[in-house]
Amino acid sequence: MEHDMDTAKRTLAKATTWQVSGFAMMTLLGFLMTGSLATAGGFAVASTLIGTVSYVVHERVWAQIAWGSGRPV
Repeated sequence: MEHDMDTAKRTLAKATTWQVSGFAMMTLLGFLMTGSLATAGGFAVASTLIGTVSYVVHERVWAQIAWGSGRPV
């Protein structure tokens, strides 16, 4: 089985679509917990920024690890 590493663009696209859905859920959860759309939005923005950077770093690190990918170790 051949496995090609995702390009940086693909990783960024995956991170973006994941974070858009997470942003919506975090905003809803924050609003339900606080009753404030401004507070909920602030938490959602912070969470999205931190989550996006963390996801991209995580994916790029794992892209360098051959273990479990079918690539030679």
